Amino acid sequence: MGGSSPCKRPKGSGVAAGATAAVPYPLRPLPVAIPRVTIVGRPNVGKSSLLNRLCGRRVSIVEPTAGVTRDRVAVAVRSGDRSFELVDTGGLGLVDEEQLKDHIESQIEVALATADVVVFVVDGKEGKVPGDDMVARRLRPLGKTVLLVANKVEAHHEEIALPEWQRLGFGDPISVSAKEGFGASVLLEAILAHLPPKVDEEDAAEGDVLRFAIVGKRNSGKSTLLNQLAGEERVIVSEIPGTTRDAVDVAFEFDGKKLLAIDTAGVRKKKSLEHAIELFAHSRSNDSIRRSHVCVHMFDVREPISQVDKSLAAYCVEHYKPVILVGNKVDLAPELDLKKWDAYIKQQLPGLDHAPVVFMSAKDGMNVDGMLELLFELRDQTKVEIPTARLNRVLQDARDRQLPSAGGHFPKMFYGTQVGTEPLQVLIFVNEPRLFRGQYERFLVQQLREAFDCPEVPIKVSWKRREKVVLGGD
Repeated sequence: MGGSSPCKRPKGSGVAAGATAAVPYPLRPLPVAIPRVTIVGRPNVGKSSLLNRLCGRRVSIVEPTAGVTRDRVAVAVRSGDRSFELVDTGGLGLVDEEQLKDHIESQIEVALATADVVVFVVDGKEGKVPGDDMVARRLRPLGKTVLLVANKVEAHHEEIALPEWQRLGFGDPISVSAKEGFGASVLLEAILAHLPPKVDEEDAAEGDVLRFAIVGKRNSGKSTLLNQLAGEERVIVSEIPGTTRDAVDVAFEFDGKKLLAIDTAGVRKKKSLEHAIELFAHSRSNDSIRRSHVCVHMFDVREPISQVDKSLAAYCVEHYKPVILVGNKVDLAPELDLKKWDAYIKQQLPGLDHAPVVFMSAKDGMNVDGMLELLFELRDQTKVEIPTARLNRVLQDARDRQLPSAGGHFPKMFYGTQVGTEPLQVLIFVNEPRLFRGQYERFLVQQLREAFDCPEVPIKVSWKRREKVVLGGD
């Protein structure tokens, strides 16, 4: 492999990685005794709708098609002084059109084995079918606390039919309507009543957790990386592009610090989206970018940069997200010239010319630790505090060095102040804001990055009209 360089790079140097062997890294699932509640049931009984209802936002994709949920989708829920992880699973007994049945079943197996409470969802409107008996047979030997939930109960005649569910052997069902919200509070109370006793470690799940979204076009290796971080097959990995549809969160610890990795569905061109499920997945990917502190944009180094990659990069730029550009699958490209690929990606994604580049093999774990260290570096850069007096000296130096082309107008820059972090935000008072936008703004952002030791993160500059004020005062 040409152009090999060490995993740890000096800040602002661009390329990171290039080691030819896997590097051990101190990863482990987050050791927090937060209870886990797993939702199971046959396909299309409303498991994902119920998860969304209980957590108060749309986490799982909801679509009336069997097999929409494939991976384990987990979200932390807090009620009063208790927290628990609520896990949505694929439908038990699913026959998947893309031959992923075995993968989905293995995900369900892990979710059940690690559950403190199991929520067994049935369709109270349709009534009992053989698929419900199959799920019940699967749950009985586990010795777990099982709460039977009859979903879609919205009419009196449906409530009358509820006693038939007692024959499954899990007692009286809790009737709910995930769609309308009926019975959700009763179910939540039942879940809380059956959680194991609270321990001190549960509160450790709160606090400052670095959230990073793993984005990229389909089959770039996002799910493989997430499984490396989780230390288990948390997300289905398949040669079938587009296997991941939901955004999947995985909490883990690295070097004593807590992180939350958000895997997203592989994105493709909007005109190629086949149906509503793909549209939901695309929307969830955008939402994952917005709620992250840093984005990890993954590329298969054997493939050219696509329009999808450019669109994702533009979305990150639009929302002022720090980005790590990850050249993945270097183990499959032994002749790759790292410096040439670095120059190529910066040329293709000019809005991210400040972003660092990391080369890795997610499959082998090569340089995953270097990428994780870089996540914290970038977030630290977004927290830089900029003293007002020093900021104005830098603005004055920039103004003395270069002023924007004004087309007959005389641009005046008065003074500026920092107004935010994560992302870094600076408000500058000028006589005419439109004169400073565009090329001059990019010049000024670069001056600020260099001056305040934050060379690899975006800076949001806002312009405000102001009458004459002297620049340079304290």
